[in-house]
Amino acid sequence: MAENPLFAPSSLPYELPPFEEIREDHFLPAFERGMAEQLAEVDAITSNAEAPTFDNTIAALERSGRTLDRTATVFYSLSASHATDGIREIEKRISPELAKHSDAIRLNRALWARIKQVSTENAEEAWLLEKYREDFVRAGADLSEDEQARLKELNEEQSKLSTEFSQNLLAALTGSALVVTDAKELDGFDEATIESLRKDGEYVLPLLNFTNQPALTQLTDRDVRRRLYTLSVERAPENFELAVRLATLRAERAALLGFPTHAAYKVADQTAKTVEAVEEMLGQLVGPAVRNAHKEAEALSEQAGFAIEPWDWSFYSEKVRQARYDFDAAAMRPYFELDRVFRDGVFYAATRLYGVTFTERPELKGYHEDVRFFEVRDEDGGELGLFGLDPYARPTKRGGAWMNNLVDQSYLFGTRPVVLNNLNVTKPASGPTLLTYDEVNTAFHEFGHALHGLFSAVRFPRVSGTRVPRDFVEYPSQVNEMWVTWPEVLANYAKHHETGEPMPAELVEKMKAAEQFNQGFMTVEYLAATLLDWAWHKLTPGESVEDAEAFEAAALQAAQIDVPLVRPRYRTNYFAHVFSGGYSAGYYSYIWSEVLDAESVEWFKENGGLKRENGDHFRRELLSLGGSLDALTAFRNFRGREPRIQPLLERRGLL
Repeated sequence: MAENPLFAPSSLPYELPPFEEIREDHFLPAFERGMAEQLAEVDAITSNAEAPTFDNTIAALERSGRTLDRTATVFYSLSASHATDGIREIEKRISPELAKHSDAIRLNRALWARIKQVSTENAEEAWLLEKYREDFVRAGADLSEDEQARLKELNEEQSKLSTEFSQNLLAALTGSALVVTDAKELDGFDEATIESLRKDGEYVLPLLNFTNQPALTQLTDRDVRRRLYTLSVERAPENFELAVRLATLRAERAALLGFPTHAAYKVADQTAKTVEAVEEMLGQLVGPAVRNAHKEAEALSEQAGFAIEPWDWSFYSEKVRQARYDFDAAAMRPYFELDRVFRDGVFYAATRLYGVTFTERPELKGYHEDVRFFEVRDEDGGELGLFGLDPYARPTKRGGAWMNNLVDQSYLFGTRPVVLNNLNVTKPASGPTLLTYDEVNTAFHEFGHALHGLFSAVRFPRVSGTRVPRDFVEYPSQVNEMWVTWPEVLANYAKHHETGEPMPAELVEKMKAAEQFNQGFMTVEYLAATLLDWAWHKLTPGESVEDAEAFEAAALQAAQIDVPLVRPRYRTNYFAHVFSGGYSAGYYSYIWSEVLDAESVEWFKENGGLKRENGDHFRRELLSLGGSLDALTAFRNFRGREPRIQPLLERRGLL
């Protein structure tokens, strides 16, 4: 297939993948060629008669696998954002092959022998060398041949199971959707939303990937709320068995690699370093969060006039906000029009802080008509990269929101970053796209990840952009959330979509006053998921689980976070982060990163907020470095001190 567009770098600006030319039947040949090319490149490294040096070994590894990287980047962007039946079938076939390919490199004894002999006096190179050595040891390079053989089996099986788990969830988003025939059952939605759900004479409300569906806040019919909530928590029941198997395999692999549990294995190369450090931090949060949640539950039952059930919580939270604070979240939506939120909010804040500008490039096409690209330039007009936005939900798209790179920044290859933000906003049948406050917050959050990728200024792809420890990666994105309600930014974008009038100041003040309410619920919901992830990944080798749901209940009870009205944000059966994503034993990273985030928000406020010198400092000391420096060292260089948990406790009202 000489015409395969994946065989060579794209000729489009910034090497944007030529999505209009790429067909599904291009992927398997490109994967096969890419894996073969990289193995040949590795063979050239190991057969080099010259003594191992940084350039002929480590830099050579960085230069290897370009076709495979290009193919995998495009393919996995599609598998998350536009997974057709054909893409899903390819994913089932290729995932275990990629696991075997990775093992063929990381378990190559000749290659490992060369890496161990490399030395360098250059600080940047020394850091990358240490990362490679760490990667190879954690991949099993020092194991015996028999142990490596078993490790390969474990890796391949986990890859298959993770793909199956993910695909079950994608099917469940629509397969477990709430379906009603009478629009009256959707009372609480506006007419445009109801019309957007109409399909073949019925109204179909697909699930999002967490427990408490946003619609529970609006639906007035209590039985409809119950049905939607039940569909949410009971979706993809076949995934319980897959989760047990995955956790068991991970426990065995951890032991093979010399760790007591998978949790210990995962945190060893993170900023947390130890299981004890994570548990100490979580332990400071559980008690106050549970107490707050119980107080909130009492207030909700009082408002409702009866003992509420889990599917009532979101609905009556809004009622309490309206009663206590005279605040109705729905009143904010007319002021949050999608294009204006990005143009006059997200982009505006970035321009004020960092001097960057954004120009839409409509001639650049994505994998779906909803995808838009914007060229990003520095203040001096220099090219920085491309930002892509894919805002709308669709049946082929997984739930949630995320950022990924389509092209990594690297001085080694002379490439500038192309980053993509995915949201899951409901596309209206007609008229403007109006966002909820939570969706606006998500937009700013994901753009924080995008900035981390766009501002990357490193030599090597291994440490480019967001390739930092998992418990650090959420930190810059959480900091970017602070600009959502920053007065100057909010005033610039929060304008009524029909009249252009700014959001009333009293509505903003009411929203801020109401923010502290429901923090107990949100913290318990998050911590319950975190501790559930932790429990699954503290299984020891040989420990068996007969009933996944019983294990889940026991784990929450043991962690003293078993609050019947507040289920985990993700139950085991739809916990994609940890069973099909990269967050196994790592979901704690959001709250761990929030400690750094709260400290940083305090720093910005102390230093005048939305100022260029503040943005330049954050960009120089953190965002531009990627993973080329120890993460906590970068934080200390930015903040000027060690992180403290106090600002986080104050933010969440847990003192």
